[in-house]
Amino acid sequence: VCWDQWYPEAARLTALAGAELLFYPTAIGWLPEDKPKYGADQLNAWQTMQRSHAIANGVFVVVANRVGIERSGDQSIEFWGHSFIADPYGRVIAEAGEDPSVLVADCDLSLIETARRGWPFLRDRRIDAYGGIERRFGSPSRGEPSR
Repeated sequence: VCWDQWYPEAARLTALAGAELLFYPTAIGWLPEDKPKYGADQLNAWQTMQRSHAIANGVFVVVANRVGIERSGDQSIEFWGHSFIADPYGRVIAEAGEDPSVLVADCDLSLIETARRGWPFLRDRRIDAYGGIERRFGSPSRGEPSR
């Protein structure tokens, strides 16, 4: 789901369940007043996050984002497009612009094993140190007194 693309836990759990490709259908864009000041940084952050899922989990990531402008009353949002496909090293192997597009890329699934052997992030995780990952920000961990 669109919002899940920002969370490393969702990508990790999906990869641990055996996924080789993560698909993120997306509807993300700019408010007209934000684009001049924040547009490039927001787009870069979004792309970096998706590419990091590919690297940290040794998977291909396919991100499809809307294009165009949607208006509702006096509000509008400009969807930024830039759909892309990244390989397990985070390299963008296909990218669209801000117009409707169809992306096609060869995803050599053997690259997944190569990446995971070279960077064994899934193997070397410190699962003993992840207590508390299920809590919300600002909430005490299990066994920790409330403040």
